[in-house]
Amino acid sequence: MAGAVVLALLLLAAMAASAQDAAAGGCAGEAFTANRAYAACSDLPRLGASLHWTYDDRAGGELSVAFVAAPAAPGGWVAWGLNPVGDGMAGAQALVAVPSSSSSSTGAWEVRTYNISGYALGEPGPIAFPASDLAAELGGDGRVRVFGTLSLAAYGGASVLNQVWQVGPAVTDGVPAPHAMAGDNLAAKAKLDLLTQTTTASSSSDSDSDSIAKKRNIHGFLNAVSWGILLPMGAILARYLKTFRSADPAWFYLHVSCQLIGYGVGVAGWATGINLGNMSNGITYTLHRNIGIIVFALGTLQIFALFLRPKKENKYRVYWNMYHHSVGYTVIILGITNIFKGMAILGVEQRWKTAYVAVLCLLGVAAVILEVVTWGMVVKRRKAESKTFNNVSIGHQPRHV
Repeated sequence: MAGAVVLALLLLAAMAASAQDAAAGGCAGEAFTANRAYAACSDLPRLGASLHWTYDDRAGGELSVAFVAAPAAPGGWVAWGLNPVGDGMAGAQALVAVPSSSSSSTGAWEVRTYNISGYALGEPGPIAFPASDLAAELGGDGRVRVFGTLSLAAYGGASVLNQVWQVGPAVTDGVPAPHAMAGDNLAAKAKLDLLTQTTTASSSSDSDSDSIAKKRNIHGFLNAVSWGILLPMGAILARYLKTFRSADPAWFYLHVSCQLIGYGVGVAGWATGINLGNMSNGITYTLHRNIGIIVFALGTLQIFALFLRPKKENKYRVYWNMYHHSVGYTVIILGITNIFKGMAILGVEQRWKTAYVAVLCLLGVAAVILEVVTWGMVVKRRKAESKTFNNVSIGHQPRHV
């Protein structure tokens, strides 16, 4: 009986300890190598990350941290930093952990410091908070532990800090690849309160990030449908349906309708992109933006050219056709290229990339089949016309007396 009572008490104690750990968050059970220990920890609200820290306010204040997160993919990177000028990535003073570039240290990790002035990481270099004791290691659970000590004298004794963190999918030639642009990635930021030893996510920041993520998805969808599907479909209709005499002039109206709808949807997508650029200070995708501007400008020229189209019998019609075809195909090629660049920026799921590639393949297969069919019709028609011409010529030969 006494043994049963003791066993029950032990079980209750174990349950109480488990409940206490759960209330404190998963970070409470984290153990580190080299006997590292920290006064406080917090499970961060995004990307499955956690932060452990000890703050010493003597000599201007030193912040010892251990940031824990899993890379977006094996061989990827993780980063954590403080931002003295804002609550986003631009201005962050970051610690970025990447697999070591030294061939003699396979499996090792290294920490670099970045003073991030815009959206791109730029080159590693000194940060505003002198950093020491930098180290990183990959745990058996696939998560990376980043260690370091920052001197916060430049923060002027502030007790509430802006922190940001991020995870990326790959490191190529020592350069971290861009992270995904999903909602969690955009909202990976919070307040770090050194006095209360807590982290607090800003609800307004979360809603702003979710709004930006939603607009990014709308921007990508509109452009994929317009420049990437409707315009190629309209080009296919124009190239092949006009070969069928019974389809004249229906092919023309189908072509124009498809292109006008595609252009209208594309303008909406382009305008959404401009709005996103205005909302995302410090974030610039130069190549994606420039290709988008070129596609929009050439697409607009195509619309105006429609109203300047010479009649078939006009001697300048052949030059207009050359212009119309070359510019049209340029818009389609650049548009599709930019769609894939946009997918890479957004970090869309593979299933959406596969779905879009499948649509392009269907359009390509349809174009190949129609190419074969229409060329067969053209060759057959030319043979028939040539035979008719020869018969007429023979039937009208003059008689010799």
